[in-house]
Amino acid sequence: METEILTIFNEQQKPIGTATREETHRLGHWHETFHCWFVAKENGQDMLYLQLRSPMKKDYPNLLDITAAGHLLATESIEDGVREIQEETGIAVAFEDLHPLGVIPYSMKKPDMMDNELAHVFVYHTEHNLSDFHVQPEEVAGMYKVAFKDFAELWRDHVDSIPNQGFVLTENGEHQLVHQHLSRIDFVPHPIDYYEDVIRGIEAIL
Repeated sequence: METEILTIFNEQQKPIGTATREETHRLGHWHETFHCWFVAKENGQDMLYLQLRSPMKKDYPNLLDITAAGHLLATESIEDGVREIQEETGIAVAFEDLHPLGVIPYSMKKPDMMDNELAHVFVYHTEHNLSDFHVQPEEVAGMYKVAFKDFAELWRDHVDSIPNQGFVLTENGEHQLVHQHLSRIDFVPHPIDYYEDVIRGIEAIL
């Protein structure tokens, strides 16, 4: 995975060449990613699906994240990003069924990584329920859902925690149901601005 070749960009979002994924993160090159948030209507309420990152992940293991997301390789178009959805969730989605929220640039820095992303962000209105997700264990440890209004309240700092329901994968691949309350520390620490942009974008299309 670290040897994957990515297109890299300057601050003006113009392509300037290619680099390996390892080089891209070590040197802080801007690069493209694909993000897809699943929303569903249940009993008149808008719900948001979140993936639980696998404990085997190098970065941010065991934290909640975008329903499906990943890097776009140098050989891929934005439309090719739908492969991430099927790989991580087991659900096939046509690119034409996605609602674009545009490109959201943001940076996440750790001692060993500078992650400067040009995130192509999309929303997918789904009729699937939790039992329909067949997640990729190497990437995803489970799938949760929360009320979208609760998610928005959490990231707007109006509440400290929100309820959820979901499942985690057991060692034999079965779904073990979970119910708990989530706070911000349970999520991948994307910048607050990113979460706020996503929330506003989803609100505009609901």
